[in-house]
Amino acid sequence: MARKNSRNTKGRIVSAAWELFYEQGYENTTVEDIIAVSGTSKGSFYHYFDGKDALLETLSLLFDEKYEELEETAESMDAVDALIFLNRELFTMIDDRVPLELLSRLLSSQLVTHGEKHLLSRERTYFKLLHRIVRRGQQSGQLRADLTSNEIVKGYAMFERALMYDWCLVGGEYALHRYAADMMPTFLQGYRAKT
Repeated sequence: MARKNSRNTKGRIVSAAWELFYEQGYENTTVEDIIAVSGTSKGSFYHYFDGKDALLETLSLLFDEKYEELEETAESMDAVDALIFLNRELFTMIDDRVPLELLSRLLSSQLVTHGEKHLLSRERTYFKLLHRIVRRGQQSGQLRADLTSNEIVKGYAMFERALMYDWCLVGGEYALHRYAADMMPTFLQGYRAKT
């Protein structure tokens, strides 16, 4: 139970921080603002984070919280539809809640970091869920069996990152979720099993 409470506290801090970053900007958000909105204490904040900058690395946690919300629905869908659904929901969340500037910082930090690249961690809910969906799709004959589930998941994740990176490069000149809605089905066509 203590572990769940600590995860909830950290999650509340992360959610509050990203909500504030979106509403008032990263520079205008203080640690005190985050503590107040999350309903936690200064001690709890500094238990999990060295400071506000450390929160930039938590975007993958926010993404994984979204995947946990979507998991049950995705698990009940056809594999390709589930992958499209997950992408659409995440990218809608990015459009609505994640400032372009901060997504750009996150992606660029992952390029230069020498430590763990948290976006690529196989322990994330994201990768576990994708593997389950892909394996189910292969077993049911929806997805190609001549590729491993790892190869399909790697390709899918790479394509999602490419879409986010491009969106950042062009300064968010289009709605990410709408563009992906056009591109993702075409991309996934290459992974469908031949009938």
